[in-house]
Amino acid sequence: CSLQAGLAVLLKAERLFHSSYHSQAVHIRPVCRVSAGSAPSLNTPKENPKPPCHKGSHWFSQLPCDGFTVAAYLFLVQDASCLAVSWELRQTLTVVFDFFSSGQGKKDWSLFKMFSRTLTDTCPLASQSKVYVDISPKNKEKELLEVSPPPTSVHEAVVQGDRKTYAVYDLLSPSLFNTSRSLNVQLKWKRPQDSSEMPIPTLYAQRYVGGYGLQTGEICTLIYNTHPYRAFPVILLETVPWYLRLYVHTLAIITKGKENKPS
Repeated sequence: CSLQAGLAVLLKAERLFHSSYHSQAVHIRPVCRVSAGSAPSLNTPKENPKPPCHKGSHWFSQLPCDGFTVAAYLFLVQDASCLAVSWELRQTLTVVFDFFSSGQGKKDWSLFKMFSRTLTDTCPLASQSKVYVDISPKNKEKELLEVSPPPTSVHEAVVQGDRKTYAVYDLLSPSLFNTSRSLNVQLKWKRPQDSSEMPIPTLYAQRYVGGYGLQTGEICTLIYNTHPYRAFPVILLETVPWYLRLYVHTLAIITKGKENKPS
């Protein structure tokens, strides 16, 4: 069974929890399964859940944190055209490996180097199973990088105002596992690598602890937007241990040197 786990075969706890950063999340939202005028017939195959059918459908929730008792509130205003509502469950895992710092300035990486495993097969229950590799050029110049094996397709998208190029590996494609039953996606630079710093992302954050004790102790989170003219909506979720007592009335939000009082 473990050989047919698909992408889940990469979830090796020893490697994930020894990374530079990891985060797990669970998202639940209502989606319109059947709407008036588009009710499926008996011969119509079922499709994947679509986004909410009406702008009046709202989902407000607070994800649980370790040691905290949080409440979840659901306000669902269903339009008359929506005949059936389903619930979509989405689980995400974000892991950051800093091989540029730990690998003596080398930018090369591979699935085996990160997870100590390779992809051996697809999950037989999955309708989609893909791996995306960001191969976007830097400073509008084509980087001399090479991904192997060759991707099944290339996808372009606009992310935070920047055009991104992704190499796509469709694990359900029969040609992907023809030569070998093991897929180890690798990225290598063709030219000698310099020791310059990595480019600063458009949005990034820093957090540090200041003061001492319960009287002057504080947690400071700095969020930076390096885009020359565009603003972005930001949702900040702070995760703190259960034994750390926070006082909400001391919350201060400062933007461009001006304090914004929470509403």
